[in-house]
Amino acid sequence: MTPMVSATIDTSALRHNLQVVRQWAPRSRVMAVIKANAYGHGLVAVARALESADAFAVARVDEGLTLREAGIKTPTVLLEGVFDFEQLEAAAAAGFELVVHAPEQIELLRSAAAGARFKVWLKLDSGMNRLGFKGEAFASAHASLSALGCVQSPVNLFTHLASADEPELPTTGDQLARFDAATRFLPGERSIANSAGMLSFAAAQADWVRPGLLLYGVSPIAGAIGVDYGLQPVMTLRSHVIAVKDLAAGEQVGYGGNWTAARPTRLAVAAVGYGDGYPRNLPSGTPALVNGERAVLAGRVSMDMIGIDVTDLRRAPKLGDPVILWGDGLPVEEIAVWAETIPYELLCGISQRVAVAVL
Repeated sequence: MTPMVSATIDTSALRHNLQVVRQWAPRSRVMAVIKANAYGHGLVAVARALESADAFAVARVDEGLTLREAGIKTPTVLLEGVFDFEQLEAAAAAGFELVVHAPEQIELLRSAAAGARFKVWLKLDSGMNRLGFKGEAFASAHASLSALGCVQSPVNLFTHLASADEPELPTTGDQLARFDAATRFLPGERSIANSAGMLSFAAAQADWVRPGLLLYGVSPIAGAIGVDYGLQPVMTLRSHVIAVKDLAAGEQVGYGGNWTAARPTRLAVAAVGYGDGYPRNLPSGTPALVNGERAVLAGRVSMDMIGIDVTDLRRAPKLGDPVILWGDGLPVEEIAVWAETIPYELLCGISQRVAVAVL
């Protein structure tokens, strides 16, 4: 049975994008960020497609355990670390690497079972003011971790960039300077750059880069799209036409009737809405592809349906015809602009009733 709404995941595009990342950062190893269900693309499927990555990064213990339960043994970093003894034991058993960003996590490591050994990434708060140690607290944390028998030597060094997607700002340069000042004389591997940092700041590439959005074929820089960097879109969100109606000039469409036909109009109704993760705030005029041709939304997005003005299409749509909401031929970056959000939110927001097909 053909699903009404589906997201197809192109694993060949994933592998292609990983190679593009390696070309952009040829001297760095790649820690592929697959947290949040691989940005909505499917955690295990993406991990299997990216098996040649040097490591994976997830946010939380349960994400990492899902990988291990699927038989994926690639080194895996917990970006938020662990927060209680049960998580610590699970991380030890699974061989996870830990980001340490709070004094309580150092104290937790002191309680590690005999024989447990962790590769640790000590996080410097270089200016994002979210997670990590600052100033003397960073130096003290480094000394404490280096003295623990459960921590592999040397301690590795880590930070996160707040505004790398706005390279014209001085923020990233300031953060890089703080990181250099804090770590200049310390041993250990270094990881700084996210997707935007990797593209815009060669000095941020270091020993490891941490691409996320780039792997999924999407630009982290406003005003650009993935193909500008040689990337291929991985997710395509599709629906189908379930009705075609002819409207007279002056007739209104949808809840609130906030779109009025200015001329005799052919309207296609597609089976997709905010119940599938297609944003309710998308306005009339947002593009969609019907049979590969551009058309535009007419009226409000409802839970299960949208209206599309198909009057000017060369081929008159019929029931069952394909509708692409984003992906192949219609960049998700463009839809994000219409939704006044970022591509991350659209990709991560696909709901559980959307059928996911891995190609």
